[in-house]
Amino acid sequence: MSQNTLSAQGTPTVKPALSFWQIFNMCFGFLGIQFGFALQNANVSRIFQTLGAAIDDIPILWIAAPLTGLLVQPIIGYMSDNTWGRLGRRRPYFLIGAIFTTLAIFIMPHSPVLWVAAGMLWIMDASINIAMEPFRAFVGDNLPSKQRPLGYAMQSFFIGIGAVVASALPYLLTNYFDVANTAPEGEIADSVRYAFYFGGAVLLLAVSWTVFTTKEYSPEELARFEQETGEQVTLHHDRSWQAYQKGAMLWSLVGAILTAVIFLQSLDKQLYLLALGIFAFGPLQWFCANTLKHIKGEERHQQGMVFSVVDALFHMPKAMRQLAVVQFFSWFALFSMWIYTTAAVTDHHYGTQDVLSKAYNDGADWVGMLFASYNGFAAVAAIFIPLLAMAVGLKVTHLINLCCGGIGLISFYFIQDPNLLWLPMIGVGIAWASILSIPYALLSNALPAAKMGVYMGIFNFFIVIPQLLAASVLGVLLNAFFDGKPIFALILGGSFMILAGISVLFVRSEASKAER
Repeated sequence: MSQNTLSAQGTPTVKPALSFWQIFNMCFGFLGIQFGFALQNANVSRIFQTLGAAIDDIPILWIAAPLTGLLVQPIIGYMSDNTWGRLGRRRPYFLIGAIFTTLAIFIMPHSPVLWVAAGMLWIMDASINIAMEPFRAFVGDNLPSKQRPLGYAMQSFFIGIGAVVASALPYLLTNYFDVANTAPEGEIADSVRYAFYFGGAVLLLAVSWTVFTTKEYSPEELARFEQETGEQVTLHHDRSWQAYQKGAMLWSLVGAILTAVIFLQSLDKQLYLLALGIFAFGPLQWFCANTLKHIKGEERHQQGMVFSVVDALFHMPKAMRQLAVVQFFSWFALFSMWIYTTAAVTDHHYGTQDVLSKAYNDGADWVGMLFASYNGFAAVAAIFIPLLAMAVGLKVTHLINLCCGGIGLISFYFIQDPNLLWLPMIGVGIAWASILSIPYALLSNALPAAKMGVYMGIFNFFIVIPQLLAASVLGVLLNAFFDGKPIFALILGGSFMILAGISVLFVRSEASKAER
């Protein structure tokens, strides 16, 4: 370390660059977290259908995943910003989340009835979010700005590797270890059960590796790094209590009217979720209005978690607001793929909706392999994306990658041979690696270190909200316009992914400090 990077007391004044293996250890826990997500994404729809769920009910059953993310991530982000103890700032949440996720993964394939499986999905997803949310802030905390793209790319690499193995486990167990992939009515196949056991163990071990092989900077050290390097980010909070009050009235009114229209017109019950979500944002703003009305300006930053999260939402950096649009379209597309690929492939390519038939279960196993393949392609893409970004820039790179994914999803309709469906997964994998890295690379330098966790949690809103919307309206759209055929959900998803690519061109790569 050169002398000009040390203070008079011999402490570093700039955040030191970390070695490859330090970054490796930091990100290795994502291998385990993705094991949990991949097992969930590839198998939960199958479990729901096995336990008697109709295709039309699958989106609303899946609502646990985005809804728990919406609630848990900003809470954990705020808490981790304000935590400092023996295990540091973020690592306590890694460990607690991993323990509870592992327990849920072990229990999930033993669900005797549908409502138990749905409940376990809630617990599993909440626990995964507790472990996962601080990982994004962890990279921002520990790495200097020039190394953050490498850190997020490393996370994408481990996400790809973890998802490849986890998604393929039922297929591998059936075809190479002779484990049954069928079971009596109402029971989960052994191939799925054993995959969940293995995945739970890997998740706990991988996250524990990161927890016990890494260190963190204290909040005081992070503040010093920002101040000494002149990179301190200041966010101006100027929304008045009157503005919050008007917003509360507007959101509550719109939510109430939409709820009444759905009831009076006997519209699909899944739309209630959208209406109630709009309405719920009203009371939150009432709370903020009442809080601001009774405090002085300098006390604004001392008003607790609920106020801090909502107030931060209204004072996001400009780059973050622009990236929200990109995230909305991207994650609507991904959620469409996750919840409908099994139904689409088994119906469109294998010609069956009978969950007890061999054709259905063969198709479901093949979907697991397809999910494994796109994650494998993502792991490879994560290596090359930084090189492409150096050549053409982050925004053009993301545009190219998302268009590859959108074309891949749309092509499911036109490819008739299921054995060739791995081809569109090349494009999906490229898009997936890009979604997991480039938005965070664009965002991280616009966030203050003291609020990295809460803003990363808020950024998750723009992952969760499109998933909630997809769960609310996809079933309605398919029944209204596409005769209930799930293959068209993939076409819609592909179209939204291309829109996401176009919208990234309007994102400012680096917001000026005045705008932050």
